[in-house]
Amino acid sequence: MIILKNFFKEILSIFVFIRFKNIWQLKEYLVKKNKQSGICASVYSYYIEKKNSYIGIKANFKETPYFPHGLMGIFISDGTTIGKNAVIFQGVTIGAVRTKGSKKIGNPTIGENCYIGAGAKIIGNIKIGNNCRIGANTVVYEDMPNNSVAVCSPTKIITKKEPLDNKFYVMRSNGDVEYYEDGIFKKER
Repeated sequence: MIILKNFFKEILSIFVFIRFKNIWQLKEYLVKKNKQSGICASVYSYYIEKKNSYIGIKANFKETPYFPHGLMGIFISDGTTIGKNAVIFQGVTIGAVRTKGSKKIGNPTIGENCYIGAGAKIIGNIKIGNNCRIGANTVVYEDMPNNSVAVCSPTKIITKKEPLDNKFYVMRSNGDVEYYEDGIFKKER
């Protein structure tokens, strides 16, 4: 029975993705139409779950982040806001605090040009400034000023005076070096 349900979901997914080029266009449509149920919402949830992930329909992205390792194991709660040029590695959790009486109840707000390492956890109603870098497996539960780096557990925040270059660079097979910015890869000059 499960195999039949998944087969049906795969067929539905094909028809939905004929209309929408990618999961992000589907998400935009769901947000714009304020839809949380129906075929398109079901296909969105199915696709995200296949990647062992959760990205809330109401998570707000200024621009689609870059996921160097795909969506594997990424959790982003509804109500989270993420700025432009974000790079998010696998296994990252960006979660809300919903515990009654908590000082940090609510969702994270992440600024622009932020680089979030594999397995990092950003929890609660905190603000991550622009040009911040969060190291792998770091747990962040307090605000980070612009141009800062968070490492270790417990978290240690290092404030920098100059902006950090958080561009994600790749070397192509032809030797060209490109970086991710404004939702696309650009050639290094």
